[in-house]
Amino acid sequence: MLEARLDQADILKKVVDAIKDLVQDCNFDCNDSGIMLQAMDNSHVALVSMALKTEAFTPYRCDRNIALGVNLTSLTKVLRAAQGEDVLTLKAEDAPDSLNIVFESPVHDRISEYDLKLMDIDQEHLGIPETEYAATISMPSTEFKRICMDLMAMSESVTIDASKDGVKFACNGDIGNGSVTLRSHTDVDKPDTNVDIELSEPVSLTFSLKYLVNFCKASALSKQVKICLSNEVPLLVEYSLVGQSYLRFYLAPKVCY
Repeated sequence: MLEARLDQADILKKVVDAIKDLVQDCNFDCNDSGIMLQAMDNSHVALVSMALKTEAFTPYRCDRNIALGVNLTSLTKVLRAAQGEDVLTLKAEDAPDSLNIVFESPVHDRISEYDLKLMDIDQEHLGIPETEYAATISMPSTEFKRICMDLMAMSESVTIDASKDGVKFACNGDIGNGSVTLRSHTDVDKPDTNVDIELSEPVSLTFSLKYLVNFCKASALSKQVKICLSNEVPLLVEYSLVGQSYLRFYLAPKVCY
């Protein structure tokens, strides 16, 4: 049996909002480590990986491994019923055909309960290799979102160039070109505005802005985003969540001839 109580229903709501345009149906894999999700988008260009660790829940109980096959559009409709401060509880039997979702309002003494029908989803689980990245950039998630949105107005692609001089986001389109350059920056009073660039070797890769803008929907989850790059491997965009949890996006680079 699964029983998982999340103090902020908003977290799951924002996670699903961030990934529902990339992935339609997916398994939430529940085990004694927490609730995990891994899914490719339809074009097999992007991979979503989420982990809500047991530390994120109070309490968390999962007696045996359970795969919850969910249509994310349907789950979104249920999660819209959650109010700002609601506590969320997920419950499922060992061989479930539905997921029980309960919202409790600590303010208004209101309990809402829904049963969402589950699906059988045959999903291959991809091993994500541990990668030592050549460049790791930590920056405000809103800044990354703004850069991607601004450059998408000019082009479909962005080249991310990390060097000792900083990180440069550059694009070239029919109407012209544009670029934004960031350098490491630390503000003790406002750590959320810090930009940190760790570099072992220069990297320059080109990516689809459509996907990056999609990933940026997760900026509501975390004030900082981590962007990891290495030549010839997928880009990693990571948003940290409560209790060592995370939402990660992987994107294959564009091949430029």
